[in-house]
Amino acid sequence: MKRFSLIAMLALYATFSQAQEYKLPAVDPSPADILYYPLNVAKAKDDSSPVVKVVYSRPTRKGRDIFGVLEQYGKVWRLGANEATEIKFFKNVVIGGKKIKKGTYSLFAIPEKDKWTMILNKQTDRWGAYTYNEAQDVVRVDVPVKKMEKPVETLSMTFSPQPEGANLIIAWDKVAVELPVIFK
Repeated sequence: MKRFSLIAMLALYATFSQAQEYKLPAVDPSPADILYYPLNVAKAKDDSSPVVKVVYSRPTRKGRDIFGVLEQYGKVWRLGANEATEIKFFKNVVIGGKKIKKGTYSLFAIPEKDKWTMILNKQTDRWGAYTYNEAQDVVRVDVPVKKMEKPVETLSMTFSPQPEGANLIIAWDKVAVELPVIFK
């Protein structure tokens, strides 16, 4: 009888311990994405390795005017949504004529109508640009704004190969910018 009681108690415990409910967060409206250079290197079936990795969140336009309205001109922007965009260099690179040591940095921008100031900053793991500290800037580079014929609904990034490295292309709403990264 004792043996039956013990088995019944263990079965009851197992039933209740597995029936737990968890409060899970809702799906993020600005999902995170990861971009590599070379493109798709993470999916390579050979010994390829990345040179650059960008982790960012992708907000959607939803009919809103973005630059000059939602993202105000002249103010530091996290270059996406949620946490500040982070960029990791797997080897030393050059941006804006300045040598950058391999490592992970935050990537911010100050959008203007005709140019953006791209900022590489030492601070990482920050939510938004609320605690952005200019004293932690590694380099600032002005890049021209290119007008898009069709609006880009969701913030998108990609790389365009160049003879000396690659350009990080950032497009959203009716504009795009390119940040040259030299690594050869």
